[in-house]
Amino acid sequence: MVAIVDYGVGNLHSVRKAFAYIGQKAEITSDADVIRNADHVLLPGVGAFYDARMRLKETGMEEAVREAVISGKPTLGICLGMQLLFENSLENGDHKGLGLLQGSVVPFTGQLKVPHMGWNSLTFHGGSPLFRGLKDGDHVYFVHSYHVPFLNEAGFMGATADYGVPFVAAIQKENLFATQFHPEKSGEVGLTMLKNFAAI
Repeated sequence: MVAIVDYGVGNLHSVRKAFAYIGQKAEITSDADVIRNADHVLLPGVGAFYDARMRLKETGMEEAVREAVISGKPTLGICLGMQLLFENSLENGDHKGLGLLQGSVVPFTGQLKVPHMGWNSLTFHGGSPLFRGLKDGDHVYFVHSYHVPFLNEAGFMGATADYGVPFVAAIQKENLFATQFHPEKSGEVGLTMLKNFAAI
């Protein structure tokens, strides 16, 4: 069972419906014990970074998510859920994230319209099992104003995209996976990723 962590943000039901479509049991929950007992954990999200972080902390779900990651349980962050996994975000101030991944979440700057909204192609790096069966140039759906810059680190595992600047579109660190885009809104490409995640 996939525990979809409900910490007061949007997009929960579309994620659950996507899992139902591929025949994978998933439960929306704000119960830390359900998260601890799940086979997989998913941290979704559309909303404000600071409010989401405080909600996770106040409800005890932050600790349950940390335990899931430390125990080796496959865990996936989507959009805001991905950003929360990093060290800090500059969204409306400078706020600490969970620090499970290294890096900072920063605003897009430059001439392109913000938020970055719509379909964009991916370039894959490192052969993550999340992307099994996919290829460079496959398109996914983004909605975000903040991003994690891509620093060309050696051994980077995940995917990048470009919106005026290259940025981290997805990342893997051992059993921890994250996507800036929305797999549940990305057609067959996104459903393939969710199938791959459930199979890990």
